[in-house]
Amino acid sequence: MAELLLEARGVTKHYRVGPLLGHRRTVHAVEDVTLAVHRGRTLGIVGESGSGKSTLASMLVGDERPTEGEIELLGRPLHRMSGRDLRRARRDVQLVRQDPYTSLNPRMTVERIVREPLEIHPDLVPRARRRDRVRELLGLVGLSDDHLDRYPHQLSGGQRQRVGIARALAVRPQLLVCDEPVSALDVSVQAQVINLLENLQRELGIGVVFIAHDLSVVHHIAHRIAVMYLGRVVEEGDPDEIHHRPRHPYTQALLTAVPDLDHRTRGAETAGPTVLSGEIPSPLDPPSGCVFRTRCWQAADRCAEVVPPLETQGADGHLTACHFPLVPADRDERRPSGASG
Repeated sequence: MAELLLEARGVTKHYRVGPLLGHRRTVHAVEDVTLAVHRGRTLGIVGESGSGKSTLASMLVGDERPTEGEIELLGRPLHRMSGRDLRRARRDVQLVRQDPYTSLNPRMTVERIVREPLEIHPDLVPRARRRDRVRELLGLVGLSDDHLDRYPHQLSGGQRQRVGIARALAVRPQLLVCDEPVSALDVSVQAQVINLLENLQRELGIGVVFIAHDLSVVHHIAHRIAVMYLGRVVEEGDPDEIHHRPRHPYTQALLTAVPDLDHRTRGAETAGPTVLSGEIPSPLDPPSGCVFRTRCWQAADRCAEVVPPLETQGADGHLTACHFPLVPADRDERRPSGASG
């Protein structure tokens, strides 16, 4: 087993907001999430907007502290650090943001953007070698010296994201947390950035958390996938198992929403309706029991009463939080009785 870089155990994040109509209310952004990331491996996290993915990313890099639970980075309690210790730990985990245009300072050249982390952490590279180090980093992400003096508005979207990745790599992190890094890019450019991340992982041996709303994109890059809905992980497992044999109705619905000429690659072995109705509930007032029940075609009385635990259901440590998990047609298992629809 590869070295464990980061582990989150029972991580929860609540925000108090208001007063609204005279009352303060609680946003349930992330609820009881447990995840692990290993060296040289990619954990994909997928879900709709509002599922808590970005809040989780902020906690994984130490920008926010969990309300409950623990986060350990290389065996150190990241959520308990502050000051100099936290600043040092953040070298080991870096965030690559969603929009490469707004995340780059428009008044700074590419050289200054990539060099800035080296100025913040001056012990990493001697001053006389920093320009050469910037050149090395740009070469690592497929950019040349011609880009050194350009400004963000003079770059394409893919080039800007490469600059953001180079900046993140400047402090030699052990782990990259990529928060929807390709969602603002054209499909062809998405593939280039994903291939770049895969190459960097092989060359540098880094771990990657890759967050996206498109399950087909995550399936391509991840070694393991966690599916989030309304702050909770509802399914986790091997990418091929998730993609071809989903066990949770929400995962099946996500797969159905992805255009695919070959229906067999979308978990078509699993029977049941797959079209979501309604909107994702508000994290200010999440449903009781299973958070997905208000949009699930299998929901029964039990789903409103009991939160389904995330437990092993299937091969290779496949985890599902569902009282009535889907059963692939090529298996002899039977769905528990009591589900409607």
